[in-house]
Amino acid sequence: MTKMNIAEIQELIPNRYPIYFIDRVDEMIPGERVVALKNVTINEEVFQGHFPGEPVLPGVYILESLAQAGSIPLLQLDRFKGQTAYLGGMNKVKFRKKVVPGDQLMLVVDIVKLKDYAGIGKGVAYVDGKKVCEAELTFIIGR
Repeated sequence: MTKMNIAEIQELIPNRYPIYFIDRVDEMIPGERVVALKNVTINEEVFQGHFPGEPVLPGVYILESLAQAGSIPLLQLDRFKGQTAYLGGMNKVKFRKKVVPGDQLMLVVDIVKLKDYAGIGKGVAYVDGKKVCEAELTFIIGR
């Protein structure tokens, strides 16, 4: 199992502000699994409009966080080094609780299928050990 800091993650995935959502990787097994962390802070621009007086992290941001996390174990495989993992699809998406500033999203993605230049991951986001979102994510690897 491998841990990664922000600098190591940014060497791997091309995302940058304002759409960079991974603060740390606590566990990573190439081609198999990742456990990552995203800190949700009131300083994020989205909270200026979503929603005034009741800031809630949009579901698409949670899904993008899961997608960024899920790309990490794929891009650690030798055959995909230096490439980009694109989100090709989402299935079975469910949101269970609100995510608000001050929360820490624990992002767990298990790669359940890998074929040629595509992979499928089962992603689950947690806050304080409670499931807030789950989705099946399809990744397409390309240059």
